Amino acid sequence: MAKDTEKLIRQLSLISYLMAERRPVTALDIKQEVEGYSGMNDDAFARRFYADRAELEALGIELNVEKPAEGYWEAESYTLPPENFYLPAIGFTDSELSALRTALTLLDGEFAYAEPLRLALQQLSWGRPSPLSAPEERSVALGVTASAGGREVSQRLAKIETAIFRHKTIVFDYYTMGRDVEETRRVDPYHLLFRGGQFYLVGLSHERAAVRVFRLSRMRGKVAYATKSDHDFASPSDFDPRLYATRTDWQLGEPEGTARVWLSERIDWLVERHFGHAGEVRPAADDPAAPGDGVIFETQYANPRQLVSWVLGLGSRARILDPPELVEEADRRALLVAERHATLPDLAPATAGRPEPARPERVRGDAGRRDSPIRPERFARLVTLAGILLDAARRGDRLDVSELTASLKVSEAELREDIDVLNVVNFGGGAYVLYAEVEDGHVEVDPEAYGDNFAKPARLLPLEAKALVAAIDLIGDHLPEGSLSSARQRFVDALGQDPAGEGLQITTARGDDSEIARVVSGAIVERRLLDIEYYKENEDAFADRRIEPYLLLNGQEGWYVHSYDTAREAPRSFRLDRIRSATVSEQGFEPRPGVEPDLEGWPRTGEVAASRVARVWISPERARWAREDRRVVEELADGAVVVELSYAGEHWLAREILKEAGDAVALAPEEARRAVLEAAEELLPAGRSGAVA
Repeated sequence: MAKDTEKLIRQLSLISYLMAERRPVTALDIKQEVEGYSGMNDDAFARRFYADRAELEALGIELNVEKPAEGYWEAESYTLPPENFYLPAIGFTDSELSALRTALTLLDGEFAYAEPLRLALQQLSWGRPSPLSAPEERSVALGVTASAGGREVSQRLAKIETAIFRHKTIVFDYYTMGRDVEETRRVDPYHLLFRGGQFYLVGLSHERAAVRVFRLSRMRGKVAYATKSDHDFASPSDFDPRLYATRTDWQLGEPEGTARVWLSERIDWLVERHFGHAGEVRPAADDPAAPGDGVIFETQYANPRQLVSWVLGLGSRARILDPPELVEEADRRALLVAERHATLPDLAPATAGRPEPARPERVRGDAGRRDSPIRPERFARLVTLAGILLDAARRGDRLDVSELTASLKVSEAELREDIDVLNVVNFGGGAYVLYAEVEDGHVEVDPEAYGDNFAKPARLLPLEAKALVAAIDLIGDHLPEGSLSSARQRFVDALGQDPAGEGLQITTARGDDSEIARVVSGAIVERRLLDIEYYKENEDAFADRRIEPYLLLNGQEGWYVHSYDTAREAPRSFRLDRIRSATVSEQGFEPRPGVEPDLEGWPRTGEVAASRVARVWISPERARWAREDRRVVEELADGAVVVELSYAGEHWLAREILKEAGDAVALAPEEARRAVLEAAEELLPAGRSGAVA
């Protein structure tokens, strides 16, 4: 029998024994009565028992220990109070549980933590409909999910998740993009962060003696443990993962200074939604340097180029006012964009061969779904399975094997192994929890006398709790009536802490669109027309629209409401963070056929049907970033690359090129190049021009 299986039998039998006795028992009682300990000598028992207690405590199951004033460990007594094992009562409403089931259905196979989420919902849905059941009509669809992003990244994620849980130092090779080098890193892993479609590790870098952030897709090869010790480090008490989840791109690193940025009244509300947490805002009328109405945004920065890039991407609607060196840098880069689009740069010759466009690896499992890389602890699966089997025995039901394997996301062979383990778990003295057999595609269960101790939901293990909160945070307030938000709060209140601070944090929204999302969700559920005031960024103008809202979906740039535009008589999707206001009409509507979005299309790829393709040169200094995120079609001898960039509007393309701050040039088509030049010339200091030759 494998060591891990022996350990699981010991730990489950220990819990069974303590729950059955319901009185303090000594270590000697445990050694004699609990399965797996009786054959050990005293030293081996002391080591194993201590290790098992520590693992159970790490899983959130803590034994009470009464130590005598004097004496050896044999005289200690132990109990397991019910509240230390059972899930505390959480008064979820039917709508909240329905929302949680919907979250699982949306994320099933598309979420790195889908399997522990499934077990968590099995426990939370105890005695209610299966967590796999969800409303047939959904008001939410997902184009972008928190999948790991390929088999290698999946394997790294699983290893790091375990290392965080076990406090194990890890070693890996890492490609540092900024310095273009690959080096070995030794890191104490503190926290995982999902942000902007990527997983990141936050941990103490031994080489830098400081906390650093590592993107999992930039790790090379396998992640390994640095030592064979059970634990290598203790997480610092002053570590706050929220700081890393909320920092903007220009705030990653040590602060260099504070910038003052003027924002036009056209976009001041939009910037506050996206970046209000990253600085302070005050009226522009109080500042004589402001070029017009709007606001002054004061923000700390650690990366000057990133801040300049952001401001340039806002075009004429933003200006850096202070400090002078940032003003000078923004002007220099705007002039560089204009010059490189007025007269195209001389391109180095192409290297031999044309690279294939880079595509993210899509790892598929059964039924065409992505594999879920994070496997829950087998302990959690066994406890959940025990409850399911005992509940079926109490009702006199025969369980269908195919339904059970689908519910637990295991193979039939794994199910049989798990049942074999549970058949051995006992309370001592020949009293077993249950006896189950698999015959003719069904599971038949005979409960034992003390089996009822497992016939109630056990507390969620840390990984399950993290998975549940991560799923809620991924979808946010984008389900009807805020049911996920209220479910999250009930769960956190029951636990007494927020699992988002325990090793995993999901951040997806680029701005706080929760208020608009709640209004839109209500209109979707009630089938009422919605009046929106929408900011058309391409035209720098507002438009009033009356729409039939059908569902909320997320894409690469944020959340959208997919709808039927009554004025244009066609389906349209509107970004929530571009909706300045939304009002639900008293007038209802009947759903139209054929308004469904293509979830495998633009929400995932960012490319709409009307997209055109621009050829864009990227400088040698920025080429390695382009290779990671863009479709490279040509490698040049000097290290520069040519990429293809899909775009629907020239204004959007110009903004993307401006964000590259002079390190990108639109080569073709000609009208795209001219659009970038015109946008850049609007930003030039007085008296400067980059007129087309």
